[in-house]
Amino acid sequence: MAANYDDVLYSGSRFNLSSPCLVEQVIQNGEGNFASNGALVVNTGERTGRSPRDRFIVEEPSTSKKVDWGEVNQPIAQSTFNQLWARVSNYLSSANCYVQELHVGADPEHYLPLRVTAEYAWHALFARNMFIQLEQDYNPKHKPVWQVLCAPNFVCDPARDGVNSECTVMIDFSQKSVLIAGMRYAGELKKAMFSVLNFVLPEFDVLPMHCSANIDDRGRVALFFGLSGTGKTTLSADPNCALIGDDEHGWAVGGVFNFEGGCYAKCINLSRENEPLIYDALRYGSILENVVIDVDTREPDYEDSFFTENTRACYPRTLIEPRVLENRGPEPQTVFFLTCDVSGVLPPVSILSPQAAAYHFLLGYTAKVGSTEVGSTEAYSATFSACFGAAFLPRPPKDYSELLVRRIKAQNTQVFLINTGWTSGGYGVGERFRIPITRSIIKEVRAGRIDLTKTQHLPNLNLDIPISIQGVDSALLNPRNTWKDKDAYDQAEATLISKFKENFANFDVSAETSAAGPR
Repeated sequence: MAANYDDVLYSGSRFNLSSPCLVEQVIQNGEGNFASNGALVVNTGERTGRSPRDRFIVEEPSTSKKVDWGEVNQPIAQSTFNQLWARVSNYLSSANCYVQELHVGADPEHYLPLRVTAEYAWHALFARNMFIQLEQDYNPKHKPVWQVLCAPNFVCDPARDGVNSECTVMIDFSQKSVLIAGMRYAGELKKAMFSVLNFVLPEFDVLPMHCSANIDDRGRVALFFGLSGTGKTTLSADPNCALIGDDEHGWAVGGVFNFEGGCYAKCINLSRENEPLIYDALRYGSILENVVIDVDTREPDYEDSFFTENTRACYPRTLIEPRVLENRGPEPQTVFFLTCDVSGVLPPVSILSPQAAAYHFLLGYTAKVGSTEVGSTEAYSATFSACFGAAFLPRPPKDYSELLVRRIKAQNTQVFLINTGWTSGGYGVGERFRIPITRSIIKEVRAGRIDLTKTQHLPNLNLDIPISIQGVDSALLNPRNTWKDKDAYDQAEATLISKFKENFANFDVSAETSAAGPR
């Protein structure tokens, strides 16, 4: 990789070490150990997920009128950021850091160049796995480089540093800088850069998306939107399709491109039977976060949630087969919104018009299942996250929704709402849809074997569902039919509709979009 070190922050830093060298450093430093499958095993300590209340965006001229300020996007002064950046830089100057030069965004026009400076070798390996490695042609368009500092052992002082706790994540768009201090959870690295692209790309008429993507043997791309635990990674890792990416993409005129060079999969209850591609990717070069390992055999126990339900595996796309080598593809023909409905009210598949797609995209309904947030109770409670990614959206949700509608109308893309949650009753009464059932539905939809003209309308939910799907029990398609107690279903449906309406009242949208929701 061609590199220019004229602006190197730390003379003792180790630049662009290969993955095997970083693995050696992790072991030598005592940062982690090997599992029996060859993966590195690390622990992130008290914080095993994202920390929303510790995330800030610098308020300055380029952001002041464009960011949707509030609990998600907390403002912080430029001077506060600069002072803390200087303290962390000084702290890292004697830490013999690990620096990786990478890209985020697999598009020759819309990529951003990164320089990640990490205190830990395993964070450098995480960045190398998750972002895009280049053997040559680093930053061919000579764009300004985004600087990312990651200092997990730096302890913030709220009184001195103007933050809320001992840790923080800050983004400064004017100086193209990301500061992560006081936390070992590596997911903040990728999500910070996802937030960056979510702010930057709409300026170029590109829709940034919290979704996975793959392509079938006929060259047709499908997108899978959804929050943690709804099945984005699981359903996109299909042995019959080539993976583009599992979490974050951009939809530009002419194609879809992955933001990342790797995958960050949930691995609670992981099995080869249900998720063979992910299971087999967990080997040398991958990282297991907070996974319990047998002391004697070093075997991972994916069912053990001792540390957290949010156990994670980080691995490069090179460990997934089949995959799309270019890391991008044509515009999608099919879009799936994945929701884990804990009430058991929603059907397993619904057909959405563009207006209904806008409604459910803005709503972003699902459940907290193995949430990535610190302090999550894991209570399988209903939640809403605009555009299936509100925690990472600097701009108002309407900006992204309007972009989505333009894209699906221009491409005549068909959108489906998929319930990967409960049937025959809500959580504690019914059962969750088995992965093979959802896979069968996805397969039939993509093959074009569902007759979209023969549907049943669910008037209260205002959803259209197919009458039959090959390989799927037709009794499952209308959720009310799966409940023994029909009065209980009606009550649960009314409760869910009330939650939908209450949440959607927060959005200022057209009457046409509002009318596409429940009646």
